[in-house]
Amino acid sequence: MKRFSLQTSTRNQMLDILSDAQKALDSILAESNNQNSNGACLIYCPHTTAAITVNENYDPDVKRDMLHKLQQDIPKDDNYHHAEGNSDSHLKASLIGTSKLVPVENGQIKLGHWQGLLFCEFDGPRQREVWVSFLSAG
Repeated sequence: MKRFSLQTSTRNQMLDILSDAQKALDSILAESNNQNSNGACLIYCPHTTAAITVNENYDPDVKRDMLHKLQQDIPKDDNYHHAEGNSDSHLKASLIGTSKLVPVENGQIKLGHWQGLLFCEFDGPRQREVWVSFLSAG
């Protein structure tokens, strides 16, 4: 497993992390001298107020629309009991999910033409970490 860090700049944002995940995967494959570079890559977020998703990354309005709808449906202040003031962030992270499993072919993470691998920050700005693991097909 490899880890990489990122710094988020605001409370609700989505960052493309595909190149960072690919670099981590490259490092895993190089260190393991894995002859079979086909399988899957697990990208995991070890935080309770952030998430990982795969969605369109070509048009930035898609990310804006997703964040807008999440903020509309899960507002920051909604009479929550959690004292830290970030219950909305926990809810959003649980809905989106902490990880994605994506295919790997010939050592490359494979996504659809318009897709991106997105880190979703719901409680920033923060220093965050992402964990990457390779699962071999053979």
